Amino acid sequence: MTRILITGGAGFIGSNFVHLINKKYPSYEIVVVDKLNSQGRKENLADIIDSIEFHQFDLVEEDKLRALFENGGFEYVVHLAAESNVDRSIEDPDAFVSSNVTATNILLRLSKEFGVQRFHHVSTDEVFGELELDQDTKFNEETPYDPRSPYSATKAASDHLVRAYFATYGLNTTISNCSNNYGPYQVPENIVPLFALFALSGKDLTIYGDGKSVRDYLFVEDHCAAIDLILHNGKAGETYCVGGGAEKNGIEIADAILASVPETSSEKKFVADRPGHDRRYAIDHSKLMRELGYKPSVTFEQGLEKTVKWYRDNHWWWEPIMADLYVPDFLKN
Repeated sequence: MTRILITGGAGFIGSNFVHLINKKYPSYEIVVVDKLNSQGRKENLADIIDSIEFHQFDLVEEDKLRALFENGGFEYVVHLAAESNVDRSIEDPDAFVSSNVTATNILLRLSKEFGVQRFHHVSTDEVFGELELDQDTKFNEETPYDPRSPYSATKAASDHLVRAYFATYGLNTTISNCSNNYGPYQVPENIVPLFALFALSGKDLTIYGDGKSVRDYLFVEDHCAAIDLILHNGKAGETYCVGGGAEKNGIEIADAILASVPETSSEKKFVADRPGHDRRYAIDHSKLMRELGYKPSVTFEQGLEKTVKWYRDNHWWWEPIMADLYVPDFLKN
């Protein structure tokens, strides 16, 4: 039986990926590790929890992680666990170093020790810095790293560790750098679910700065399909950029959400910009298309419609967390 370890498997992207693997590869023994913080929720796996093996602990607890490797080993490791909120990283960079750098090194070292056949590391396009709004350039696999926040700096460090384990120890690794994900199970600390839930709740949609910063939006199910492709067919030592081909700024996202919830009384509200706010991200995923046959399955409009419908239909999931919604300190002043 093929055993796969998925870290961060109760998080947004992680839980969607666990659902994909559980459905597509019913013979796989799926082991999930998640420390269950504000972004990782066991409820995300409620419908399949009996068909997977779930463990709650922090990856820096090496003794617990080692015990999993000793209990049969793993053919595949997919590393999604990370602290990922830029605003939180500005306020508490130490937590990001622990989760994104130290934990990754421990996981890599154990994967090397126990002979993992493929270690796939999920990263972000934020490691590349920013692009100018008036340029047509996009990030690709050859783009130099230029992280601008503690979050992106720690993700860049973890990427470099993965490459080092491939070059130094011969560990079979791959990396993917993705653009902004959206879709089911995303906590309302990111723009699409935040705006969707604000619109459904009749609250104003708060837009950073002038609202013209651009991101490339990727439907989470397409991202998970790309991870699956890379995990099973990607070339060892390679990096693959994963994008959705949908560049939108904050105003466009707000307008699209308001149009999708026509009954709302919500309006757009502009607030102070956050420190170090990058102006534009965009991904060139032509390598992934050319080499592995990747293609996004939905347009942004189709993906957004699916996403808003999911939040409409799943009040049980989001209502309990709205009261504890995270607001960065610099927006409280």
